[in-house]
Amino acid sequence: MIFSRKRAGGGRHARDERAAEVVDGREAEGQAPARGPYDVSEAPAGVQRLDLGSLHIPAVADVEVRVQADPQGVIQQVVLVHGQSALQLGVFAAPRSEGIWDEVREEIRQSLFNDGAAAQEAQGEYGPELHARVRTPDGLTDLRFVGIDGPRWMVRGVYQGAAATDPVAAGPLRECLDGLVVDRGQEAKPVREPLPLRLPREVADQAGPTVEA
Repeated sequence: MIFSRKRAGGGRHARDERAAEVVDGREAEGQAPARGPYDVSEAPAGVQRLDLGSLHIPAVADVEVRVQADPQGVIQQVVLVHGQSALQLGVFAAPRSEGIWDEVREEIRQSLFNDGAAAQEAQGEYGPELHARVRTPDGLTDLRFVGIDGPRWMVRGVYQGAAATDPVAAGPLRECLDGLVVDRGQEAKPVREPLPLRLPREVADQAGPTVEA
């Protein structure tokens, strides 16, 4: 894992595989989903994870976790890398009553349109997602936006590289997303506010500009 410090400067998706039986539209109590992202209250035990505060990222072979943080250890960006593909992760507060991915997805589409990039909606393994091709200093880049609504939170993932156009190529990155755990906390937060992410204390105490682990 590489940790780099930066100088200071919807409607709810239906998860397609559930271990719980649904009775009268509600999951049976005590049953966890067969796949994540999981709420911390339903996360499977016995899995090694990197604790970044609101996000706990499972350890998956050949996946590099790149974290950009300020000098206080507050994380501004989390990117998972496998081969020529990457997955940028974000997690946000959501209301108790409904998901926000539908609204966020439309805002992303409009933002891309304003920047001169068209986005197409497609049905993915987590529900509706956006596919776009944007112009960057390195040329045209394909992006695939996915969103998963959870209890009072939403995870947004942005695939780049081969995984942006071929879901099969996501491989281990998808495994990380499926095993992700969200610790929302109990504090009241404005809807869509990013949930706090921090370096583990032992890393924040010892890390210089770049630390490899």
